[in-house]
Amino acid sequence: MSDETPICSAKGCRADAVWVLAWNNPKLHTPERRKTWLACEEHREHLSQFLDMRGFLKDVVTLPEWESSAADR
Repeated sequence: MSDETPICSAKGCRADAVWVLAWNNPKLHTPERRKTWLACEEHREHLSQFLDMRGFLKDVVTLPEWESSAADR
């Protein structure tokens, strides 16, 4: 596991990620598949809207919540 702090997925942003945006493209992925984008506070709303407009957004949770749920799997 890397010791690097995850960074925001917004183009050009180098801020620490604090949110996980779980999504999938139903034309490409099975319903249970989740892809993720990471977001800082500043870009969470913009990235969420981008995915939601396309019907891709499935969930938005804090990074610690996502990491905790991943450990439970």
